[in-house]
Amino acid sequence: MEVVAAASAASASSLATVRGQASMLVLKKAMQIQETNALQLLQALPQPMPTPGAAVGGTIDTYA
Repeated sequence: MEVVAAASAASASSLATVRGQASMLVLKKAMQIQETNALQLLQALPQPMPTPGAAVGGTIDTYA
């Protein structure tokens, strides 16, 4: 009976290892998909239009 118990314990241990590895692979794939989607969203943002004639320090806010 001890042999059966040892085999059962080894089988349960390897099953837990396989489940853990599968969970990590699914997590990594989900994170890659999220990264791809985030990059696509960032690339879809319109580029800001530069104001003609306005450079850094080119205007002074006198209303404040």
